[in-house]
Amino acid sequence: MSALYEIQEDILSCIDLKTGEIIDVERLHGLQMERRQKIRNIACWIKNLLADARAYEDEEKTFAARKTAAKNKADRLKQYLSNCLHGEKIQDREFSIGWRKSHQVQIDEGAAIPEAYLIPMPDKVDKQGLKDALKQGCIFPGIYLREKENIQIK
Repeated sequence: MSALYEIQEDILSCIDLKTGEIIDVERLHGLQMERRQKIRNIACWIKNLLADARAYEDEEKTFAARKTAAKNKADRLKQYLSNCLHGEKIQDREFSIGWRKSHQVQIDEGAAIPEAYLIPMPDKVDKQGLKDALKQGCIFPGIYLREKENIQIK
């Protein structure tokens, strides 16, 4: 089967361009049928590709939801282990559970946050900046460092 543009050229060759007279009626009829079939095939292919694209988009949404669910489940299980182990270290061939200390900025309800630690548009607390300032000895009413332990699974 020829390409659509080739069929179009062949159709033009069946017609006398000066007089508009059809030179080969049978060949013209066959080429027109071939052209219609080619157009139909391309149109169906386009529809299939668009349907595939929609299906891929739906699958992306499904996988995104499954990804979020898996991450949330892992976070809940980490918290569960953390609550049960209370800082106990465990070594195994397949995994190791350890603990590292970290500091988290805790801001009480209604605490006056210094303007320097507000991130503009929209106002957002610069917790990293507050953390650094608190570690350097700055004191802000209602804001303090709370030491906590985070579970690590390798």
